Amino acid sequence: MTDETRVKRALISVSDKSGIVDFAKRLAAAGVELISTGGTARALREAGLTVKDVAEVTEFPEMMDGRIKTLHPRIHGGLLALRDDAGHRQSMSEHGIDGIELLVVNLYPFEETVAKGADFAECIENIDIGGPAMIRAAAKNHAFVGVVTDPDDYETVLSEIEAGGALDAETRRRLAAKAYAKTACYDAAISAWFAGQSGEAFPKDYAAAGRLSAVLRYGENPHQEAAFYKTGEARHGVATARQLQGKALSYNNLNDTDAAYELIAELGPAKPAVAIIKHANPCGAAMGESLAEAYDAALRCDPVSAFGGIVALNQKLTGALAEKIVKVFTEVVIAPEVDEDAAEIFARKKNLRLLVAGGMPAADASGKVIKPIAGGFLLQSRDARTISAGDLTVVTKRQPNAREFADMLFAFKVAKHVKSNAIVYAKDGATVGVGAGQMSRLDSSRIAARKAIDAAEACGAAAPLTEGSVVASDAFFPFADGLLAAAEAGATAVIQPGGSIRDEDVIAAADEAGLAMAFTGVRHFRH
Repeated sequence: MTDETRVKRALISVSDKSGIVDFAKRLAAAGVELISTGGTARALREAGLTVKDVAEVTEFPEMMDGRIKTLHPRIHGGLLALRDDAGHRQSMSEHGIDGIELLVVNLYPFEETVAKGADFAECIENIDIGGPAMIRAAAKNHAFVGVVTDPDDYETVLSEIEAGGALDAETRRRLAAKAYAKTACYDAAISAWFAGQSGEAFPKDYAAAGRLSAVLRYGENPHQEAAFYKTGEARHGVATARQLQGKALSYNNLNDTDAAYELIAELGPAKPAVAIIKHANPCGAAMGESLAEAYDAALRCDPVSAFGGIVALNQKLTGALAEKIVKVFTEVVIAPEVDEDAAEIFARKKNLRLLVAGGMPAADASGKVIKPIAGGFLLQSRDARTISAGDLTVVTKRQPNAREFADMLFAFKVAKHVKSNAIVYAKDGATVGVGAGQMSRLDSSRIAARKAIDAAEACGAAAPLTEGSVVASDAFFPFADGLLAAAEAGATAVIQPGGSIRDEDVIAAADEAGLAMAFTGVRHFRH
């Protein structure tokens, strides 16, 4: 330790006051002079500590409702001065500037203010100016100043000061890096909010931010590193869920569970629904009179792929369904709620992860999706478009009957969550065949039909499950071959976006095959 790095004075100004009184008491006991502002100063004085007001240091009063208090040379000079520079020391002496070796700041709760639905004026008032300015100053001068922006660092900082009177150089460097990340995230949240207020979907400069939730064992593959960051979005889902039991979630678990819960959100909360996901694609989804009935139907679609899959529910998980789920090896189960019987049954399976999301996400919620590419990233709005009966245009001579109509809407909702090219066969509110991720839509159609045959054999059905089904395609059929493959598999109705230059040929083929077909006018590619 040198005299230049010994912590003699600390400036403390925090919105989040958790742990700050005990922290300040230990600083004072270590001989550190305390400087503070506003509510923080009051809290420390009420705890019996001696605190010097910033106004006393600057000899300038706080003004403009607290907007101006720390923006002063005696504060920023104390943070920025190079202690080993003779010219800086002379300036400090000439202008009555004393060094500040420790800055403890956390910022006005801007994101929390936005999240609670505050009006424009209140959000503006919760944009911190002095805090980020001091943080950046202290972080820049980390050779002499420690900057603490996270209460999780209080103990480390105190231990070093109590042991030797100063912070280790590596600790100051680490705290500085953390401080710049903090101000970057803060500014990213403000810029995103401002862009939203002005209706600017794609501003010239775009910043995205997240807070580390967990460092994962590895990424998509064991040789890749990975971590999980949360954005603070209030939407119910994997990021907001409580994990009741099981091993830590892996990268693939998180990705697949998110895919499962987004699909179940698409089906809505009104009627019991279950989705089973494998490698981010649904291997089965169904609605029923009960969750148990829906689970049986979803499992029947592809019982082989369901092994080691993710199960998502749109209603409370009960003991009756839990008994069914534990009979099949399942990696993760996510539901809005879980009853005590289900939790007790799952407790027997220690490795099974059980997540309680607390609610259902809105399928039509806005948001942004980022995809990295070499040298940049692609940014788009999330696919929040939902389809209802009023969006369909029947283009064939035969009209779909009521059962086909309902199944068409269901199948198209599921197809939205299948990797392109996507083909989904459905019957009676349940998938009976799914073809995903093929280079040819014809191949996806054939694979989905083949899976339906395999599923029929597995459950002892006399005929392929696609007999009398409907088929949904996430994009238009460029040729009639994919549609005819569906007809050969036993499908009686088709739902697709339409929009091909060969639509007339496809419609004619559907009419000749006796199929009913409706166009949605909406494509749902998912790559």
